[in-house]
Amino acid sequence: MAKTKETLRSARWFAPDDLRSFGHRSRMMQMGYDPEDWAGRPVIAIINTWSDAQPCHAHFKQRVEDVKRGVLQAGGFPMELPALSLSESLVKPTTMLYRNMLAMETEELLRCHPADAAVLMGGCDKTTPGLVLGAISAGLPCIYLPAGPMLRGNYKGEYLGSGSDAWKYWDERRAGNISDKEWVGIEGGIARSYGHCMTMGTASTMTAIAEAMGLTLPGASSIPAADANHIRMSTQVGRRAVEMVWEDLVPSEILTPAAIRNAGVVAMTMGCSTNAIIHLVAMARRAAVDFTMDDLDALGRTTPVLANVRPSGAKYLMEDFYYAGGIRALMASLGDKLDLTAKTVAGITLGEGLEGAEVINDDVIRPMSNPVYPEGALAVLKGNLAPNGCVIKPSACAPHLQVHEGRAIVFDSYPEMKKAVDDPDLDVTESDILVLRNAGPQGGPGMPEWGMLPIPTKLVKKGVRDMLRISDARMSGTSYGACILHVAPESHIGGPLAFLKTGDIIRVDVPSRSIDMLVDEDELARRRAAWVAPKPYYGRGYGHIFAKHVKQADEGCDFDFLETKFGEPVPEPDIF
Repeated sequence: MAKTKETLRSARWFAPDDLRSFGHRSRMMQMGYDPEDWAGRPVIAIINTWSDAQPCHAHFKQRVEDVKRGVLQAGGFPMELPALSLSESLVKPTTMLYRNMLAMETEELLRCHPADAAVLMGGCDKTTPGLVLGAISAGLPCIYLPAGPMLRGNYKGEYLGSGSDAWKYWDERRAGNISDKEWVGIEGGIARSYGHCMTMGTASTMTAIAEAMGLTLPGASSIPAADANHIRMSTQVGRRAVEMVWEDLVPSEILTPAAIRNAGVVAMTMGCSTNAIIHLVAMARRAAVDFTMDDLDALGRTTPVLANVRPSGAKYLMEDFYYAGGIRALMASLGDKLDLTAKTVAGITLGEGLEGAEVINDDVIRPMSNPVYPEGALAVLKGNLAPNGCVIKPSACAPHLQVHEGRAIVFDSYPEMKKAVDDPDLDVTESDILVLRNAGPQGGPGMPEWGMLPIPTKLVKKGVRDMLRISDARMSGTSYGACILHVAPESHIGGPLAFLKTGDIIRVDVPSRSIDMLVDEDELARRRAAWVAPKPYYGRGYGHIFAKHVKQADEGCDFDFLETKFGEPVPEPDIF
């Protein structure tokens, strides 16, 4: 139902003629505002994840002013509310430990303040799902403002991709092929502007997913952070947020089963990060949409990778993708694979938002007849090693490793693994399978990006650049290689990975979606009976809450008590 001035949520705070509302109004006037600034105007909460520790969002200090300008132009009242920044590069042990904290903060910021709608400012990996998860639960009209990818990296005229080329050149340095001086040059050239990773890592994946779900303005997720179009888009977001209040366009009208499915299709055709599977499942569950890892795997079977962007692609980066037509052109290329009738925050359907989109460079955005990879970016494997599933990115690993049988070399911790891979006497061949466990949601803790296990130095020096690796951890979306991740249940809680031993044979078959350890059931039963659960990592604080309530990777790693089906809906706050 359309809103009026009298039915604005913020009017509960400001409109009544009572002592409590007197306090609200007088404190607004304390900050220099007049009643004309807020009275009868939608209050737009701008959830800003800027911080001095967040290079991906360095421009948000200015962009929030651009959003405010748009809010004021449309007759709204902007209210900036800073939130947890979640810098992927600096927060330890992992931002994934704090994604749910940002979700909780977002939900409660919107619930406890006099907000009629929200602009969600994010982009770095966990900020998109964290903000969206919280906004879904808060239930107010919301629109997402993506930070945008940084400019292409450059060193000696060669384009560098954040993350992807870091892993690539680090192996070359370990092999002795890069000097210290060259390494410093690469450090200075790989990230040249504000904005998130310009490869198809988790950041670009998640902002594309947000757009495919209908949560951004058309084309917003592709605009480079340093482009003037990003400034204009930010102001447009502010204006649109005000309009959404009057229309009462809430997340439940946007995040339908069709929208979630559209997001899965777009993720697959983008060559998405493996992290997408966790976040998309979590967001679907918050929206009370039944969507699982198996559903995403099924979409991948029929959705080719069309975005020729690293690491699935060999050459191009997100800046090239934008110049080639961006996400609107890519989605237009998908035709009937998308439900074009799905609503978007722009007040139009997804299909209407794609009108006029065209591919400018068909090597960057490939046609269906010439895909980068014939199936989707991700595949879900199951078997006695991962009964609830695990994930691999076939589009970014060596083809010969997709059907493989090899000897397991098992590590119980990251320090143990790191020491071993640099040991020149390590008993390892390229046909072996490296395994890292105790790195899942509870074991990590927080499921760190440790799953792209380094190739042992002795093999790197022989020219080996890929081999099978298995973990209950995640890996950076900018990474690549034959890494099998998110093994569920994780080893820390007694999943089968906990019973694997060095020397056991593992069989992997990506086309048949299977992963098994070739150990007979009687032996596994003996190992299970002898297993001792590890000591909890945290004895108090947020980490203690995390371990008690986090779901496993196949269920999205949300907190059980935050999911939509847990308990009664939270009422509006009392104002007495």
